[in-house]
Amino acid sequence: MMGWKIDETTPENIKQCVIVVGPHTSNWDFIIGKLAFKYYGVKVKFLIKKEAFFFPFGYLLKWMGGIPVDRKKNNNLTDYAVQLFQEHEVLFLTFTPEGTRSYSPNWKKGFYYIAQKANVPIYIAYIDYENKIGGFHSVLEPSGDLEADIMHIKRILSKYKGKVPENGIREE
Repeated sequence: MMGWKIDETTPENIKQCVIVVGPHTSNWDFIIGKLAFKYYGVKVKFLIKKEAFFFPFGYLLKWMGGIPVDRKKNNNLTDYAVQLFQEHEVLFLTFTPEGTRSYSPNWKKGFYYIAQKANVPIYIAYIDYENKIGGFHSVLEPSGDLEADIMHIKRILSKYKGKVPENGIREE
């Protein structure tokens, strides 16, 4: 895989979870991540704005696991994602909580609310360009203490270097 190694830590035998991946500093993260998930045999899904689903790119996005969402409507994306978990026996929903490829100390928290409301665990996955390795790190059961749980995830992911290190995750 282009000189990359896959962390041999494998996900437990589960059928549903939220996966948070970081640090997210490059569009290459998506490609490397998709290859890693394929190695694990995990068919991940991700929410993406419906505007990206134009012909013929939309077919490719759906094939890769994209789920279109209308961000202009007053939708409750948390409820929509929870509904997806209720409708699918197997669902691995992936998020980059930074919400951008630039440095962001203020993470999007939707992944946490989705995991909590759907009663599914959060798997922490990483990508480390410095050592050319990526994979699953650990699992987190949401405790209900949002800030403490996010700090726990940030502490883990801050140890890894993104393709653009200055845009990576910092432990605060």
